[in-house]
Amino acid sequence: MLPQYRQEAPKTPPHIILHYSSFKTIWDWLILALTFYTAVVVPYNVAFKHRSVDGVFILVANCMVDVVFFLDMVLNFHTTFVGPSGEVISEPSVIRVNYAKSWFIIDALSCLPYDAFNVFEKMDEKISSLLSALKVVRLLRLGRVARKLDNYLEYGAATLILLLGAYLLVAHWLACIWYTLGEYEIKEYLSSPIKDASHIGKGWLFRLAEETQQPFSYDINGLQNPRLMGGPGKESEYISALYFTMTCMATIGFGNIAGNTVSEKIFCICIMVISALLYATIFGHMTTVIQQMTSASMRYHDMISNVREFMTLHEVPKTLAERIVDYIVSTWAMSKGIDATKVLGYCPKDLKADICVHLNRKVFHEHNCFRLASDGCLRAFALHFHTEHSAPGDLLYHTGESVDALWFVISGSLEIIQEDEVVAILGRR
Repeated sequence: MLPQYRQEAPKTPPHIILHYSSFKTIWDWLILALTFYTAVVVPYNVAFKHRSVDGVFILVANCMVDVVFFLDMVLNFHTTFVGPSGEVISEPSVIRVNYAKSWFIIDALSCLPYDAFNVFEKMDEKISSLLSALKVVRLLRLGRVARKLDNYLEYGAATLILLLGAYLLVAHWLACIWYTLGEYEIKEYLSSPIKDASHIGKGWLFRLAEETQQPFSYDINGLQNPRLMGGPGKESEYISALYFTMTCMATIGFGNIAGNTVSEKIFCICIMVISALLYATIFGHMTTVIQQMTSASMRYHDMISNVREFMTLHEVPKTLAERIVDYIVSTWAMSKGIDATKVLGYCPKDLKADICVHLNRKVFHEHNCFRLASDGCLRAFALHFHTEHSAPGDLLYHTGESVDALWFVISGSLEIIQEDEVVAILGRR
């Protein structure tokens, strides 16, 4: 039996996980999804003063996310990493020290159960605002994406989704800030000793309330701490804020929602600068990714076009032209446009031999002439083997031609024709 040539996996203690194992890969994608969930929910809760205890489902979901991130922190203490010299570090003590010195503090801060504090949120507004601000610390979980970004960008489709997700995520953050700014403008009026109705009317949020005929009202429980009441619903306010940031980021700007006060105009300028850089970076990179994803198809159509132009230029007979096209199409379908010789050229001789043995395993398994060959002999043979595909009706050799290669049939069959008669059929054995 042909031996399997493969690199032996590093031996690790039972409680140590290889950083490139299938389980760790799936776990990293789960962490990525939950990180985006955190990056969406936390700014919304902070900006719109949404309390998790008001919704049991949200509270349970946030607690489950906290548990998963805590488990991820525990797993990081038991996951191998690549050392400075390129070796896989599996020593438990070294792994723990390395993680403790790098990402442990950030991960620990992001795992604190801030939702548990919401139970005590019926207190002074300043303390309530402080507890809400603490939730922003959870955005440190984005560091988990940054450290594994190279792994996620290995896949073209994943890169496309991540870029689009990053664009929408920034729009979501800016929408939350835009709403907070609008709410701040109204609160500035409430805290002003001189109540000027024209001042509050300049903010975008107040104008939205007028357009929707859902005006704000004031619950003045003492002039020290007035409360803002009424106005459009939270969903309407968020959608309007997101609509404004998307129009700014897309460089459209319809003008039905715009900055009116000085602070709002300054923020709009900042959005435009950020959007210009983000738009150029993300969508420029997305164009490159899409081109890479369709590069194989473009090469195929370019090759077919060149072949057809060649046959037209040289007036190749129709029958021969059809055979040429059939051969190219069938060969491309089998190889998917991948140049095996080019790929093998990336590898050293020893690794190239292992790959060639694997590619030609059917020949070595099914033909008796290789039954007694040694491993070294098979590796030497494999380096000189080339896979050829022949379409039905193709001739390998004509009568009188010199034979310069030895052929092994892997699939299909060959006919030996003499004087227009089939005298033999050669199969896989």
